[in-house]
Amino acid sequence: MDLTVAVAHYPEGAGHATRMLAVGQAFEDAGADIALAGGGPGSRFIEHNGYDVFRAAPVDYIGDYQQGSLGRVLTRSLPYSGKRVFDFVRWLRREDPAALVTDDMFAAMAAPLTGTPLYIVTHNAASYYDAAVEQVFTWLLNRYQLGAAETFLYPAVWPSDGGDPPGVTHVPPVALDPDDCRGPNEEIDVLVVPSVYSTNFDVLAETLRTEGHRVTLVGDDDWEAVPALLPWIRAADVVVCSGYSTVMEAAVGGTPCVIYPFTDEQHGVTRVIERRGVEGFQVEHSVTHVARAVRQPPESPDHDNGVERVASHVLEELT
Repeated sequence: MDLTVAVAHYPEGAGHATRMLAVGQAFEDAGADIALAGGGPGSRFIEHNGYDVFRAAPVDYIGDYQQGSLGRVLTRSLPYSGKRVFDFVRWLRREDPAALVTDDMFAAMAAPLTGTPLYIVTHNAASYYDAAVEQVFTWLLNRYQLGAAETFLYPAVWPSDGGDPPGVTHVPPVALDPDDCRGPNEEIDVLVVPSVYSTNFDVLAETLRTEGHRVTLVGDDDWEAVPALLPWIRAADVVVCSGYSTVMEAAVGGTPCVIYPFTDEQHGVTRVIERRGVEGFQVEHSVTHVARAVRQPPESPDHDNGVERVASHVLEELT
């Protein structure tokens, strides 16, 4: 297949990079070439998997707003936003792909400027947020994505919900699952996976250890970077996490998951999961309650991996 698909991830943590790399590898498996872009900490993960990645100017709206202030957004994130769009425009013109598949709002803005067919792959929705400024911004973003994209692909562990953006196309959760990635050499009772914005996970890990659990804390001093986390999630009896990328990986891996949310988006996702009664997940809001949930975890989830669905949808439209 003589076709190149551009795949770009949002520069916030490794989760965005993980799922977009999974999508990219699905295109490779289908016979297409890929060009990868992103920036931020997630690009290190992609490079660890042996890929070259274009690093556009990084932004961090969530960190600047939720850990800073609106003024910090105006003085830091906003100026870098224009630079990020410009960087993506230059990259798309250089690569000249048949399509761009992305979860990045700035890459999505660059696609129409270069005449590149756009496909969105993200779960973000205005209904997740309580703050009016976040609701309005996300609603406007969703409207733009729906208008600019050929298809807005929406990976979800829940069935279609009234809080989903209207007009999205549901696909199963997306997870990076390479064939050649080995899991841990020892048994794991609990795999603890913090996100960029979570706190107290070291305290949580130590609390679980004092209760007799064999705990692996991703990112601590003893942790070595791995090409994919899914084999470790499959090997664990239960996973504790904050971010939605790990939620999707637990869904695909069939591992019971306790969610300990921190950001507004994470809280919004957990509200949908609780409201829809999604099997395999339990939401808690303190170290004590997480530890109690680990002692009696939920049933195992059971979901297909949506990466092939994403790749086949895009390639069918392109060919």
